[in-house]
Amino acid sequence: MLRFTLRRLFVSIFILLGALFIVYNLVAISKDPLADILESTAPNKEQLIAARVELLQLDVPAPARFFLWLGGILGFFIPTFDDPNGLFGFLGNNFSMGVNIANQDVGPLIASAVGQTLQLVTAATLIAVVIGVAVGVTTALRQYSGYDYTVTFLSFLTYSLPIFFVAVLLKQYMAIGFNDFLQDPEIPIPLLLLIGVIMGFIFMSIIGGPAKTRATVFGAGAVGTIAILFGMELLDWFRNPGLGTVLIIVLGLATVLLTAALTVGLSHRRNLIVTGAVAVVGGALWYPLQFAMTNEIGAWFPIALIVAFTVIAWFVGKYFGGLDKRNVASNAAIVGFVVSLLLVIDRVMQTWSGYYDQTGGRPIATVGASSPQLGSDPSIWLQMLDGFTHLLLPTIAIMVISIASYSRYSRSSLLEIMNQDYVRTARAKGLPERTVVMRHALRNSLIPITTIVAADVGAIISGAIVTEQIFGWRAMGSIFSESLRNVDLNPLMGYILVTAALTVIFNLIADILYSVLDPRIRLS
Repeated sequence: MLRFTLRRLFVSIFILLGALFIVYNLVAISKDPLADILESTAPNKEQLIAARVELLQLDVPAPARFFLWLGGILGFFIPTFDDPNGLFGFLGNNFSMGVNIANQDVGPLIASAVGQTLQLVTAATLIAVVIGVAVGVTTALRQYSGYDYTVTFLSFLTYSLPIFFVAVLLKQYMAIGFNDFLQDPEIPIPLLLLIGVIMGFIFMSIIGGPAKTRATVFGAGAVGTIAILFGMELLDWFRNPGLGTVLIIVLGLATVLLTAALTVGLSHRRNLIVTGAVAVVGGALWYPLQFAMTNEIGAWFPIALIVAFTVIAWFVGKYFGGLDKRNVASNAAIVGFVVSLLLVIDRVMQTWSGYYDQTGGRPIATVGASSPQLGSDPSIWLQMLDGFTHLLLPTIAIMVISIASYSRYSRSSLLEIMNQDYVRTARAKGLPERTVVMRHALRNSLIPITTIVAADVGAIISGAIVTEQIFGWRAMGSIFSESLRNVDLNPLMGYILVTAALTVIFNLIADILYSVLDPRIRLS
């Protein structure tokens, strides 16, 4: 495994260097960086030309200039030991006023843009992969059903929609419309019934089965949805949201049942007892944690809480798991992660009322990455809520289109695997359908999905240019478009360096995952 990884890493480094060299030279010869000065009538034109030639080292041929730029990155030719930008090293200076103030170090500019892009695309990518694969698997298992046809239609519809159209719809109905709804959060009875019927049909389509089962699921889904929405309206939950101990325990136990159904089965009593205990203990921690999660704590606390509770839950499952301790420990860790995440979400929800007042009753943002009304030193909980409200719309815009592609790929991949001989053999041996699908078929069907996700992650991190423009985010896409328009080489190459490196890294991760999913790959 180590030899396989080192071999892929060695090849990836040369691929990255080759890509940087080609792009650098193509951009360098695409336009004269002195064109704006040559066309000007400034009396000191000669001095301006000389200054820019010295700044950008234009007296050096482009191929040789690339190695000077690369030397600055690596610290070989230009000392960078005192560079405060750390990871981004010496990326040179820009000259275009369109990107930043002229003659400024590109490092901080790229560092800020990378941070904004990672905020924008990380959640969207993770959620899209999880939901897309889950939807694709369920449609493959329910092939040619009404649910399959409906999901296929919606997938092609959303995939064909342009991102700017989706963004405009989200702004109008999910931001402006929801903000208007919060002024008087009352759901009309006809709309309440319509939502219940729609959710009933969705649950019925997913579960399937005989007519009696479908009717039962439809009724339970519709009535349950109406009851939940009516209770939220009655308790003024939309203006004062929260989870509390009871709801956290209920959601934790729902996670227990879901993980058990997908892994060891609902008949595994020890797994249900151990993971159920983790959910109950996590929910019981809600009250004492209210005294610990104050406004004065730092950003480390929610991260430490989630990591610590997840690790402790894993050890609990490992210790009390019995003969099947590996699966029990994994399920306990998943439940611990979900419950601890719910504890953090509940604490963030408690700041909603104050945030609603600070934003003038318009909490769902349509532009920008933060709200200026929060003051100079907001609490970590208020910062998390503000970040969520600004990330909500662009994340959904990216996620909706990504889910459509992931669901189609995962569906076709699983259908192909389900027709293989070893799957039929596993069924012939009498293995439960859950084991056949989750342990044998799904693992192998994830190999092509891994390829697609690795390629998409590199592309998404390079910048969602249209999304950033619509929602007013200054991230990697904005840097790219402005630098390319002005042929400002140093910011553009900083962008290329980061995106190419991340693309190569994720493709390397995909190669490693191939060998994990199928050991025959690393042996070959």
